[in-house]
Amino acid sequence: MTPSLNLAITRLVKAGPDNFAICVFDAPYPGGRVIHDCVWSVGLTQAWREWQQMFAPDTRIDISPATTFQTPNPLPNELLPPASGQMTNYTSRLMQYLGISLWRWLFDGPILNSLEGSRAFAMARNTRLRFRLEIRDPNLIALPWEIMQREPGQSAISLSQNILFSRTTSDVEPLPSLRTDQALNILLVLGANENLQLDQERTAILEQTLADGSIMGSNAQGYAPCIVNTLLQPTPQKLIQELETRTYNIFFYAGHGLRGPDGGYLLLQPDMRLNGMELAQVLTRVGVKLAVFNACWGAQPAAVNGQAIPCSSLAEVLIRNGVPAVLGMRDEIAHEESLSFIHTFVQGLRKRLPIDHAVAEARQHLLTVYKFNQPAWTLPVLYQHPQFEGELIRSYDEGITELPETSIPGIASLLPTACLKSDGITYTLETGVTRIGRTADNHIVIQEPTVSKRHAEILCRNTFSGPTPVRTYYLRENSTYGTTWILRPQGWQQIHRQEVLLEPGMQLKFGSMRSHSWEFMIEDS
Repeated sequence: MTPSLNLAITRLVKAGPDNFAICVFDAPYPGGRVIHDCVWSVGLTQAWREWQQMFAPDTRIDISPATTFQTPNPLPNELLPPASGQMTNYTSRLMQYLGISLWRWLFDGPILNSLEGSRAFAMARNTRLRFRLEIRDPNLIALPWEIMQREPGQSAISLSQNILFSRTTSDVEPLPSLRTDQALNILLVLGANENLQLDQERTAILEQTLADGSIMGSNAQGYAPCIVNTLLQPTPQKLIQELETRTYNIFFYAGHGLRGPDGGYLLLQPDMRLNGMELAQVLTRVGVKLAVFNACWGAQPAAVNGQAIPCSSLAEVLIRNGVPAVLGMRDEIAHEESLSFIHTFVQGLRKRLPIDHAVAEARQHLLTVYKFNQPAWTLPVLYQHPQFEGELIRSYDEGITELPETSIPGIASLLPTACLKSDGITYTLETGVTRIGRTADNHIVIQEPTVSKRHAEILCRNTFSGPTPVRTYYLRENSTYGTTWILRPQGWQQIHRQEVLLEPGMQLKFGSMRSHSWEFMIEDS
């Protein structure tokens, strides 16, 4: 189980309009549960208003009701728009400034100590820290907490290599018993749009994006298959009937919606709506594990006169009613950026990554493709039920404990065996799966701190090439931080979460680059 740090922000109404309590209510080590009082600053209010004017001019939510909107702008001079009008640089600086300001406000005093202690706890176990943020004040929900960063030049918290970030809430229905799935079963729903032809085109593109296996090969061993069924502008009755008739673990909606109390509405057809609360009840009843909303309103609360309506965002409503995970957008996302994110995200799920890990990979992809000064990577917002570990489908180890020695009778005696050799020690590889890792339950145990518990696997596959039997070996990399290396002609190359064909004489390293190298060898028949 991944160690988890759960933190909540609560407004202290009786102490003053800008007073808050930050509470660590779950930590992976004794003494990690702490509480800290703080005050929301005028500088944060101004930075947030500047953000809204720049990125969300149609939305206004005030954090501090005591501060009027006419307060002079106190932003530092280096953040003010340049005289040349180069707004791209300004948006980048604004994003960084707000991210650092949010970090310093949240992680202050004992809260920072709890975070650092939790990270050390996770690192000692060679795993990531799962960080979940619960925002109990509705006016704070719209803030882009995903952009928090400790210092300039450091990664935002939702892009961190050693932290899995998501939002949560403790005011939830108990997590129901979840069935075990071996495949991604997606119901794709395309709601109302002004242009039906455009809807049909986008449906085809989305179907291809969700089901595409070109990156890894649709039949690659260990990767989950993906099945997509589509409903184009269904009636609420048809949508509910489809969910109740078939077994889906992912509900995917693309289309328009309206914010409002109880999660607002999905516009399935121009004159037909489905309330967020109604959707939550049916998704929980049929056992959907993940709901994804490619719409600008999924993670935003509704607001009246600059004040957010409590428990009004669709993501909150679904989580509170027992849906294990919800991914929504904080604001409108461009079509191309959305498809790029979805493709990488679903590929991560097919690799059997936990949902928050797959979101982190997809977010990093958006950052790489669309650059830091674009807000695309900040738009996805992930909520997870506090009891949910993020496993959408059964992990490979649970699903297949061992590959069969061979599916072709008598072939084993006709083929040579393989081995790994290092520092005078030779390990003969299994004719199914050879597991490599730090713990004693592996076939090859490497007791180094940089080696993961289940670091890698070598898979043996037996086939025929015409009448000739052929045995091939593949290395599947499973490590937490991607610390597996293969010697290529251009030097040592790092691989992570990949499957690589092994060839005789290939040199490998597991863990640190300073560790012993291993040679893959095929024994003479």
